[in-house]
Amino acid sequence: MAIQVDVAVLGGGVGGYTAAIRAAQLGKSVALVEADKLGGTCLHKGCIPSKSLLRSAEVYATLLEADTYGITLAEGAVALDFAKVQGRKEATVDQLYKGLQHLMRKNSIQVIQGKGRVIGPSIFSPRSGSLAVELADGEMESIVSTNLIIATGSRPRTLPGVTPDGETILTSDDALRMEKLPESILIVGGGVIGVEWASMLQDFGVQVTLVESGIRLLPGEDAEVSAELTRLLKRRGVRVLTSVQLITEELAAGSGGITVPAETSDGKVLLTADKLLLSVGRQANIEGIGLENTDIKTKDGFIRVNEFGQTSEPHIYAIGDVIGGVQLAHAAAHEGLHAAEHIAGEKKAATPAHLIPRCIYSRPEIASYGLTEDGARTKGYDVKTGKIPFQAIGKAIVLGETDGFVKVIADRKTNDILGVHMIGAHATDLISEAALAGVLDATPWEVGSMIHPHPTLSEALGEAMLAVDGKAISF
Repeated sequence: MAIQVDVAVLGGGVGGYTAAIRAAQLGKSVALVEADKLGGTCLHKGCIPSKSLLRSAEVYATLLEADTYGITLAEGAVALDFAKVQGRKEATVDQLYKGLQHLMRKNSIQVIQGKGRVIGPSIFSPRSGSLAVELADGEMESIVSTNLIIATGSRPRTLPGVTPDGETILTSDDALRMEKLPESILIVGGGVIGVEWASMLQDFGVQVTLVESGIRLLPGEDAEVSAELTRLLKRRGVRVLTSVQLITEELAAGSGGITVPAETSDGKVLLTADKLLLSVGRQANIEGIGLENTDIKTKDGFIRVNEFGQTSEPHIYAIGDVIGGVQLAHAAAHEGLHAAEHIAGEKKAATPAHLIPRCIYSRPEIASYGLTEDGARTKGYDVKTGKIPFQAIGKAIVLGETDGFVKVIADRKTNDILGVHMIGAHATDLISEAALAGVLDATPWEVGSMIHPHPTLSEALGEAMLAVDGKAISF
């Protein structure tokens, strides 16, 4: 007999399991199908393991500078045990995995491990959207639901002529499994993933070359943030090359490492390293899930949806990386909530993509919300800005983390906050106040007039808000 539920979720990543939990909270019976491990990319191959490694890298880098805090370490006292770093990462993932399994039981969600495929009209249902699931033992299971949510996520994108082998040429998935660090690495792609790995590996003592085909790192972020990050990475010893085109047909890879020629603004160069890490974005997992059995439309490799997450078959929804847009875990989770609530009859408007906070966990961290300054001007806004460096903030000096700044962009006519951009210590923990200001439609003056406790890093945001109108106190 087929399993009958109100809502079936195909994919158990952060978007899928969040949608499942909210649907269950709203009184729906739910079945979730996951081909691998519950938690998906974020928990097992992305957010959590990479941030665990970044934390170890941060601690190691701090210990190497212990003398600046008045702490003297005996010669040779600081040593990196990468096996223990990886062990801590695995323990972190395992703890969260167990917690997630508990949440499924707590919310009475039926979790089925297997490869799910959407099927067309059948004896089980007069319309498409049921699932055929191949279980690990080869047996088949059928799930019939009133609504289906597709949350199959994404995987690392590759480049023509650059084939990952898991040893010399790596994706971010491969890099997470490294048993030992290379002496040198070439990172191809200066977006979020490339920047985080460049920062982490440099802190671990790896010689890093970071190349980007565009004119600057982090092309989606504010130009001033990009410039500051580039300056700081170079100061730490990362070789940063932009406007680079690899000549991939001449790439050579083997046990001795990789060599690849490249065209740069200064002419042709030969890039060499022990390993190459591809970080050129992610592509949606839409193959092999049965979309051909439906009327679901795709565009540029992503499933097309409306503002509520509905596909061209209204009873089938899609969320997360598989629909493109903002490919972030918290964006997928929000889309999962939105889809589940719409299934339950709620008609709330979706959050516009540019208003979803964005975080980058390099050293220093980067966080942003809303429009960049260039983006705001392109849209025709008469822009005014406020900018406060962390070197003007007492807590940043206490921490010894004075690099970076907070920048606020506002509309001169309406005084609306258009964007907030941060680069500095704990920026990812500070951005939520800016996002809340946007939700509440606050003005820079209103946020700046709030009493920010002293000494805290949050004072930088308050001062930057006041600086929009020339009223900052500390700078």
